[in-house]
Amino acid sequence: MRRREFITLLGGAAATWPLGARAQQPRNNRKLGVLHPGQSAAVNSRITAIREGLNEAGHQRDSGIELVTRLADGDLSRLPALAEDLVNTRVDAILAAAPPAVQAASGATKSIPVIALDLESDPVASGFIASLARPGGNVTGVFLDFPEFSAKCLQMLIETLPTLASLAVLWDPTTGSLQLKSVEAAAQGFGVSVKVFEARRMADIAEAFYALEGSHVQGVLILSSPLFGGNPQMIADLAVRKTVPTISLFPDIAREGGLLAYGPEIDALYRQAAGMARKILDGARVAELPAERPTRFQLVANLRTARLFGITLPPSILLRADEVIE
Repeated sequence: MRRREFITLLGGAAATWPLGARAQQPRNNRKLGVLHPGQSAAVNSRITAIREGLNEAGHQRDSGIELVTRLADGDLSRLPALAEDLVNTRVDAILAAAPPAVQAASGATKSIPVIALDLESDPVASGFIASLARPGGNVTGVFLDFPEFSAKCLQMLIETLPTLASLAVLWDPTTGSLQLKSVEAAAQGFGVSVKVFEARRMADIAEAFYALEGSHVQGVLILSSPLFGGNPQMIADLAVRKTVPTISLFPDIAREGGLLAYGPEIDALYRQAAGMARKILDGARVAELPAERPTRFQLVANLRTARLFGITLPPSILLRADEVIE
């Protein structure tokens, strides 16, 4: 097994990006709000990663920085009120995970900095920022704005299943249509038919997998969504139960029993976003802090699941895999 790390930071941004002009010296009682659409059980590890990202020089505790966490527990309609609550609590910055949370936070304030963690949106087209190199408003953050990324996952699934002719796509409509359009265009080019199954809540995920039985699909591509990333065990169990090969952007789904995953290391993203929050809390101007892209990507292949399904993973996949589950 081998591990690949590559850096695609924008505008020359790096871990030592110089801070902008400081209006004041950092206080010892700073508050970072965390706005997340998920449930506490799924978010606990993310909170740990945020605390790690807030550590200066990677070894000091985030002394003087209080985390004020607000979770929607899967009910996205609660996000605007939760964002308003963070504003009223007078947090110094808000780390917002997923497009609905970013929308809620940016709608609640134009003065408090918002650090987005968004794997689904084009941040410029969505109006979150003016440009990647110079956001220009009160929003910056980590964005996976590669429309072709999900199409790359489809290509890997076809590489693994050369006879793939019919594909199910699990899509959370609250994340927007950017990923879905990219996959549909790529599938058309490969001559693969696509059936889209929508899931806005946990119960929809199970319903989608049960609906697969009569659809005659040969594989499932799970698009990026905090709903899916926050429930890897559930999705993997359903995929194994229905004997359907899956690929997703979330390594944890493959680790729990999905066939393949190719995407960012999720906890590393939270550490990265928290590092940007630390710069802002230390005085960097949010309008001048370039948006970043994920810095670490993983290909995870589950050989155990492949054997269970009677699938032979090709050498081209196994040799490129950062992690192979035996």
